[in-house]
Parts: sequence; structure tokens; C-alpha cells
Amino acid sequence: MPTLVLPGRPRSLIEDHGFIGSTATGALVRNDGTIDWACLPRFDSSAVFASLLGAEEHGFWRLGPTVTGVPAVADRRRYRDGTMSLEHEWDTPTGSVRVTDFMPLGTRAPQIIRSVEGLSGTVAMTSALRARPGYGVDTPLFTRTERGGTARLCATVHPDSYWLDGEFHTVAASGARADFTIGAGERIALTLTWSPSSHPAPDLRSPQSELARTEAAWRDWTSRCTYQGPYQEAVVRSALVLKSLCHPGGGIVAAPTTSLPEDIGGERNWDYRYVWLRDSALTVTTLARLGHTEEAGAWRDWLLGALGRGARRLQIMYGLGGEQELNERELDHLPGYENSRPVRVGNGAADQLQLDVPGEVADALLAAEDAGLHPSRDADAMLRALARWTEDRWAEPDEGIWEVRGPRRHFVHSKVMAWAAIDRTITLLRRRASTTADELAHWEQLRDRIHADVCEKGYDPERNTFTQYYGGKELDASLLLIPQVGFLPPDDKRVIGTIEAIQRELSTEDGFVLRYPTHDESGNNVDGLSGHEGAFLACSFWLADDLAMIGRLQEARELFDRLLALRNDLGLLAEEWDPRLKRQVGNFPQAFSHVPLIDTALRLTACGAAHLPAQRAQPAGALPERQQGTLTVAGVRQGCG
Repeated sequence: MPTLVLPGRPRSLIEDHGFIGSTATGALVRNDGTIDWACLPRFDSSAVFASLLGAEEHGFWRLGPTVTGVPAVADRRRYRDGTMSLEHEWDTPTGSVRVTDFMPLGTRAPQIIRSVEGLSGTVAMTSALRARPGYGVDTPLFTRTERGGTARLCATVHPDSYWLDGEFHTVAASGARADFTIGAGERIALTLTWSPSSHPAPDLRSPQSELARTEAAWRDWTSRCTYQGPYQEAVVRSALVLKSLCHPGGGIVAAPTTSLPEDIGGERNWDYRYVWLRDSALTVTTLARLGHTEEAGAWRDWLLGALGRGARRLQIMYGLGGEQELNERELDHLPGYENSRPVRVGNGAADQLQLDVPGEVADALLAAEDAGLHPSRDADAMLRALARWTEDRWAEPDEGIWEVRGPRRHFVHSKVMAWAAIDRTITLLRRRASTTADELAHWEQLRDRIHADVCEKGYDPERNTFTQYYGGKELDASLLLIPQVGFLPPDDKRVIGTIEAIQRELSTEDGFVLRYPTHDESGNNVDGLSGHEGAFLACSFWLADDLAMIGRLQEARELFDRLLALRNDLGLLAEEWDPRLKRQVGNFPQAFSHVPLIDTALRLTACGAAHLPAQRAQPAGALPERQQGTLTVAGVRQGCG
């Protein structure tokens, strides 16, 4: 049997990858046609291809023109319009070929389909697959069966099986390989299907029918996007990324990867394949602003399943199935992306106290209702429970939005979002005929008390800026959200002072924004971790938002354009940008980057239209809303100076 030979992989950047997904899980595809990261059947399942975080021995699937040296990078790649189907095209001396990668939508067994189409001439092609379940640890048993005259290859490591169908693959100790030639007008499809090893072989499906069905579903979803404006391409692509991270069960993962480093070669490597209540709430809010409420309804149902009608089970993140135990461990056998150790699975931050979370949840519930999602008595009961939890705990120190692994502090952003939790609760309860005046008065008093506390203890009058935490001097980019959530209006001198201080002290040479100083004046780390990190893309979008809100529209648009230029050629963003190395860093693609991209595009579009959105209508029988801050669209404050 021939051996599976692939030359040492070239150094690849995070942004060299594309992403395909089924909403149940996803995979990263490098620009040379190599899938080097895939977890089946769920985002948080163990990876069957993990060479992204190691070497070829840890699993990959390459499909492209046959070469004797380094795999050839595709001459062109693109997403098919309105879909998550990813095309790569190669021009060779003998002809041209296209490979279309996608994952069918639906609740059937997860599947990766790779369709090969000859465009001109003839091209020699190679499919080289090395399945290594268990994050590159396990070597599967390959067996061959026939069904209806079709040979099927199955790689099994209990409790999982991976069925490889299509062109005949030979098996060697290192994996499976197929060499074939594709001519102009010819099509060949290769599929990899996950199934429990205790189940019979999955049914064979027509790859072309699956492609047509899946793309029709993607385009139908895209067609319902309500945004019309100058940033159409960026908004739609980001929305598709967000939709891809929305699991059919209602949970929404932060990213499909783990341990892509925030600091190349460092330890700031985390597993993002879980449902952060904050990140998922922000995703729901943004999709609702685009007219997509189905995801909000599924997320609300998932949230009720995770929390019930109370807050006893409240934590900051869960597994996709609502699992609470996300024990963090290190995979010592993986060297990490560009030797960035450790590789982590699970996330120890699940046990942290983060007081901002009820605020994002309440804001998302309001946004969803504003967008047309019907009210729910169970959701109202949960909302009240979260408000009571906030009332009991808002005055405590916490780990904050950035999940510091140092001491708890009274983070200003956490207190502001505690205020937002009560503010949004009041707004929603005013719409319920059953709400009493006494209940509203109680929550209004609490809201005012939190507001006064933040303004007294979280503001430095000498520097005219809010600070990262009570009594501190450091800044924090999360303070940029103060005007966006309506805590203070954008023309308040304290808001303007904070924006300008952050722009002055936390910006890089390119004008992008760091989350906070990772080192104090003596060079000591302040967040419990070694090393540095890049500019945080979400914070940079927040700055563009704030600049627009205080009337600096040209500056806001210029910053937004520079941020859009950081996307890779497919329109994808990781979590951060390394200003020294000029490359994307962190998990990829990142919901927390694509959410503010859309939000900023919406704000700049509204500002360019020179009018504020109309005030939302009150449901019949609802109590009148208190007017505070600026007008809102789906729970996100708007302003144009």
C-alpha cells in the first residue's frame, strides 16, 4: 500500500483559514485546501483534525492538486454568495479545478462534503486524510464495507465512527489517500460523516442535493436581513458567521476553536467552544437588530432550560447542552499553535463571578421583544430572578468582563451592567399589565442607587474619566460602553473625558484599542497572566461607536474602515490584532468581533442618514416607559453627536 506523504506544512497564519459550519459544529479550512481543525459532532466535541494546534500527526484532511513539495495555496477562494459554502480554485499547468467545501444544515448526522469540479483541462488531485480523534491522540481502526456496489471506508475509535465516501481511498498506517484525475466539466464528491460507533452506517446522501438544499436555506436566511446600507457585504458576512455559531439547540458558542493564542508563543490560550451568556446575549441582540428573531427565541428557550425560572443555576457559561461542569485541563501532547502552550480544553472561568452577565441577558430579552419576539411568562419569571440576584450581589467585587485570573475588584463595567440589568427589567415590566407600581418603584430605587454609586466611586474627577475599578487609576476599554448602554448620555463631559482618555492611553499606533494595560508601571502583570496581548477588536469597534456618538463622525468612519481592512479575504476576524506582528490572533472566527462590527455599521449608517431611529411603540395596556439616555433600537443605544 502507498504511504501517506505530505511534506511539512508551511507556516500558516490564523487568517489563512476559512470557516465552514452546519450550526451544530464547524471546521477550519486552510488556503491550501487542508482542513486542520474539526470537532464532531458538536463544537465542543473532541477534535478529529487538530493539526492546527500541533503537527500533521494530530490529524488533517487535505484535498487539492497533487504536488511533490509544499501543498499549493489556492489561486482564488471565496464564499458563495449568501452562504457558508467555501470555494478554492487552483490553476495548474494542465488545467484548473475548483473545490467547494460545506457542511449540510439540519439535524442529521454531521457531515463535511468536499465537491471537486474540473474547470479546464485535466488536473491530478490528491485527497489525504489522517483522522486522529481525541485531539490527535487516537489512531482509528479502518474498515471497508460495500453497500449497493459502493465501497465505504470507516475509521472507528469508540464511541465515534467517521465514514469516508466518494473516491476510492487506500489505507496505510498513517491514514487514507486517494489519487485521481478530474477533467473539465467532471464532478467528484468526497464526504466524511460522523456517526456513533454503535450505530449502523449512515445513509448515503446525494452531495449535490445536499449542496442545493443547504445553500437554499442559507440564502433564505440571508434574504431576511433588514440591513440596507453601505456596509452590506461586511454586515451580511458577519451575520452568517454569527448564525453559523448558533447551535440548533439554542446555545451560541463564542468561537469554534480552542487555544489559538492571544500572544503568539505565550500562555493566553483559552477554549471558546462554549456558551457564554454575555457573548450569546450580544449575538442575539445584534441578530435581532437585523430582523432575525428565530435565534432569539431558540436562545431564550435554551436559557430557560439552563436556568429555569430562577437564578440558582446561574453561571457565566455552559456547554451547548446546558452542561455546568466545564473543567479546564491542558493537553500536553499538543505543542500548540506556533508553540503557544498550553492547549486548554474546558474553561475554568465558568466558576467566576461576573456581575455584568444579567445586564447583557436582560438587554437581549428586550432587544428580542422589540424585534417582534412574543413575551413569555417563564422568561419574565427568569428576568425577575436575575434582577433579584443582581440586587443581592451588585455591591460585591468580581472578576469582570475580561475574566481576570487575579484578585476580584469592584469593576466599573460590572456595576454599569448591573444598572443595565435593572434598567432593562424596568422597561420590560412596564409593558406587563400585571406589574404593580410598588414593584416598579422598588426597581427604580435600586437602579438609581447603583447609578449614584458608580458615579461617586468609579469616576476620577481629577482626570475627568471613569476608571477600571473603584479607587483605581487604570483605564479599561469596557468603559466605552457607558454611553452605548445609556448609563450616561454621550454629551456628558464625563463620557467625553473617558473616551478621550482611552483613545489617548489605550490606543496603538494604528488607533486600535487594548482592553486594559496588562502591566503596571513596574512591569508586573496585573491580570494574573504572563505576556502581552494584541489590540482587542471589539474594543476598537466600541471606540468607533463612541466617536460617532459624540459627533466625531469622520474619525469614526476612518477607524471603522481600518478595522474592516483587518478582515481576511473572506471577511473573517479573530479576537485580536497583534500590532507588532500585523496579524490576527486569538480564537477564530470570533463572535465577539463580528457582533460589534455589525453594531458599528448600523450606527454609522444611521448617522449617515442624519436621523435617529423612531422610538419603539408601546404595547397596549403597558405602563409608559421612563425616558432616559438616548433613543434605542432593539436595546442598543443610538446617537450621532
